Amino acid sequence: MKYGEWLTEWLNNYVKISAKHRTIERYSEIINNHLIPSVGEMELQELTPIILQKYISELLKCGNKRTGVGLSSSAVNSIITVIQNSLHTAYNLRYIDDMVGDKLKRPKMVEKQVECFSIAEQKQIEQAVMGHAKPYMLGVLICLYTGLRIGELLALEWGDVDFSNGTLTVDKTCHYGKNRDGKFVRIIDTPKTETSIRIIPIPKQLLPILKEHKKISAPLVISKNSVGISNRTYQRNFESLLKLLNIKHRGFHALRHTFATRALECGMDVKTLSELLGHKSPSVTLKKYAHTFLIHKKEMMNRLGKLLSQ
Repeated sequence: MKYGEWLTEWLNNYVKISAKHRTIERYSEIINNHLIPSVGEMELQELTPIILQKYISELLKCGNKRTGVGLSSSAVNSIITVIQNSLHTAYNLRYIDDMVGDKLKRPKMVEKQVECFSIAEQKQIEQAVMGHAKPYMLGVLICLYTGLRIGELLALEWGDVDFSNGTLTVDKTCHYGKNRDGKFVRIIDTPKTETSIRIIPIPKQLLPILKEHKKISAPLVISKNSVGISNRTYQRNFESLLKLLNIKHRGFHALRHTFATRALECGMDVKTLSELLGHKSPSVTLKKYAHTFLIHKKEMMNRLGKLLSQ
C-alpha cells in the first residue's frame, strides 16, 4: 500500500472517530499539503528512518510551498506527529515491520517569549473598551480579568455566567472552519484539554459591568447583533484598537499573559493561577511565566534584605 493511500485511510477511519474538529482539520492540511505530494507515492515498506529524516531536514530548509523558505520547528514537529501516529497504527496492523516513526529526531523547539501589556497600557485598553462604539469589545476586559482564551471567550453564553455565585464556567470553545460539506461555519468544541474545563471566580468589580452588558447581548456574552463573531474578526478588531491607542502590537493571547502576570504581581500562588488558566499542572505555569516569577522573587528577596539594615 502506498503511504498516501494509508494516510487517507488512517485519517478517515482512525482519527476522525475520536479527535477534535481542529485536530482533524490540521491533520488533513498536513496530509494533503505536505505528506502526500512529497512521500505519498512511496510504498509503506519503503519508508525508512533515513528517508523520513532527510524529508524533515528539507522541510526545515525549504518546506514552505508558497515562499520556498523553511518551516518553523513548531510546524515541522506537527508534521512529525502525523508521520509517527500514522505509522504507529500501520505497525499495529502489521502493514510495516518496524516502528519507523519512533526513530525520527525532532527539531528543537524554541520557547516563545511571553509578551504582556504594562499596567499603563492595560489601563489605556480598559478605558477604550469601556466606552467603545462596539459593545462586543468588552470581551477584551473579560479576558484581562479571567485569563480566557479567545475561543473560550467567543463560545461563552450567559448561561455560563452565575451572577449569584459570581463565577463563570468554561466548558467549550469555538472556532470557524469547514464542516463535512466544505462550508465555513462556527464550530463549538470542548476546550483545549480536560483541565481547561474549569470554574473561574469573577472579580466583584467586573460583575456590575457584565450585568449591564447582558442587557444588550444575548444569548452569547460576546456577539454582534446576537450573532457570533469569528476569532479572526475579533483579533483584527483588537489589532485596530491597539493601533488607535498607539500601543505596540501584541497578539490577542497577550491578554491572557497579562492576566497571569498581574495575578502573580498581586501575590497569587502558582497552583491557584494554574487552575484558573486551565493548565495541566503548576509546572506548566512555572515554565511559561519563569521571567515573571524571577521578578517576583527579586522583590521578595529585597523585602527580606531590608532586615539587614535594621
